[in-house]
Amino acid sequence: MSTLSDKDIPLPLVSIIMAVYNREAYIQRAVDSVINQSYINWELIAVDDGSEDNSAQLLENYKNSNSKINVVYQQHQFLPAARNNGIKNSKGEYITFLDSDDEYHIDHILKRINYLTLHPQVDFLHGGVKIIGNEFVPDKNDTTKLIHLSQCTIGATFFGRRNVFIELKGFKDMHYSEDSEFLERVMKNYKVEKVNFPTYIYHRDTPDSITNTIK
Repeated sequence: MSTLSDKDIPLPLVSIIMAVYNREAYIQRAVDSVINQSYINWELIAVDDGSEDNSAQLLENYKNSNSKINVVYQQHQFLPAARNNGIKNSKGEYITFLDSDDEYHIDHILKRINYLTLHPQVDFLHGGVKIIGNEFVPDKNDTTKLIHLSQCTIGATFFGRRNVFIELKGFKDMHYSEDSEFLERVMKNYKVEKVNFPTYIYHRDTPDSITNTIK
């Protein structure tokens, strides 16, 4: 497969949705990885989900210094509602996600734009992860058991055309595995591909992450 550079393709806006809840220790790593992307035509919609630490101030600092960053505030409603709020406030031709305790490789966005440009029949991508730390998480069907992440849906890797998210009305209000439920709906209605370039850097060492605290 040939590779396109950032100068060879149109520059549709990519909306990156980042839900934030008490992540002051990790926000800089996450946001800086967006700012440093080789693909430049993005917007970052950070949705503060009622944080009680210094997350909101850190986000405001980024917003004030970079016009491509927007911050949305809501009362604590958990991840699905925060992502849906981000989608509502976005304007990109493509929509994707970044968990606020993770980060992107420098070519994360560009590789996905390249892929969808070369495969116009594809509506939606997922996958392509580098895992830092424990590679096992609770099984959605029995949270007392562990399953390897290669067998899981990782919602933060979703990268799709805007109409997919709008037509399916976003994520359902679930406290665990709302991403796999969403992917099941996408696969019934759209052309989906799983990619293997590991440019989403998934940090599994956050003590209070959903996958580390679910019972």
